[in-house]
Amino acid sequence: MKRSLAMLALVAAFGCAGTPPAQPAQPAPLVHRFEHAEQWTKDLDDPARDAWQKPDEVVAAMHIADGMTVADVGAGTGYFKAYLSGAVGRSGAVLAIDIEPDMVRYLADRATREHLDNVRPLLATVDDPKLPARGVDRVLIVDTWHHIPARASYLPKLAAGLKPGGTITIVDFTLDSPHGPPREHRIAPESVIAELAGAAMKAERVAVPLPYQYVVIAH
Repeated sequence: MKRSLAMLALVAAFGCAGTPPAQPAQPAPLVHRFEHAEQWTKDLDDPARDAWQKPDEVVAAMHIADGMTVADVGAGTGYFKAYLSGAVGRSGAVLAIDIEPDMVRYLADRATREHLDNVRPLLATVDDPKLPARGVDRVLIVDTWHHIPARASYLPKLAAGLKPGGTITIVDFTLDSPHGPPREHRIAPESVIAELAGAAMKAERVAVPLPYQYVVIAH
């Protein structure tokens, strides 16, 4: 009887045998459509964004070399395109990836207009970034991670697109930032690192002096 009571106490404390402890609930993804590209240029390409997004410093932290292929997942209207295009050089390529057909159309028009010949706009889906298998040196995901609904199944598809030595850089809003999505949809950097670890990736927060955001890099 004493042994049975002890076993019941253990089950109550730790759950059924063989069942791992419940993980903390993750914030719900922010479901938001960005269908009409021209309507978003005022916000996404606002020159005032440079002061807090610091695109030069974000790109520098990625350690991009001439000739690399970089995927910008959730590229939107192409805010990072010129910075990434310059970093990879004429022999490199930038895959400007978005799930909105009109954004992809706008990205193609912008690349032509700004003579960014190494930028290739690509249409993805909400559950698949459509990266070429082992074809990308760097992945950049800015202000988008909190929009992805099934990150646990999405991450292996990102990882499958990386070349040996490739990295994923995730930039998103801190929990106390005055900018960004509603607080209930934000993801702490520690949670992002844990999600990446769940996909067998090593990740760490890197020191980029962004006032409202954090940067996590995984490999």
